[in-house]
Amino acid sequence: MRFLKECKADATADLVYRVCPMHLLEPRELIKDLKQGQVLEILTDYDGALEDIPAWCAKNGQEFLGVGEDEEEDFYKLYIRKLH
Repeated sequence: MRFLKECKADATADLVYRVCPMHLLEPRELIKDLKQGQVLEILTDYDGALEDIPAWCAKNGQEFLGVGEDEEEDFYKLYIRKLH
C-alpha cells in the first residue's frame, strides 16, 4: 500500500458512513465527469476499500495513487488518477 503525504484532488467522493458497495459505485460515476489526468479523492471509513479500490482501478484502467497519510482522521483518503 502506497501512502501519500499530500495529494491535490480535483473532486471528492465523501462516502464516510456509507455501506458497501457504495465505495465502488459512486467513484465509478464521479470519475466519468473528470478529465484525463485529474484526481478523485475518496473518503471512506470502510476498511475493505483499502483492497477494493486498488483492485477496481486495475480492472478499470485507472491509476491508484495511494492512501492519504493523516492519522488524525477516523476515515481513509484514497486517490485515483483518471487515465482515460
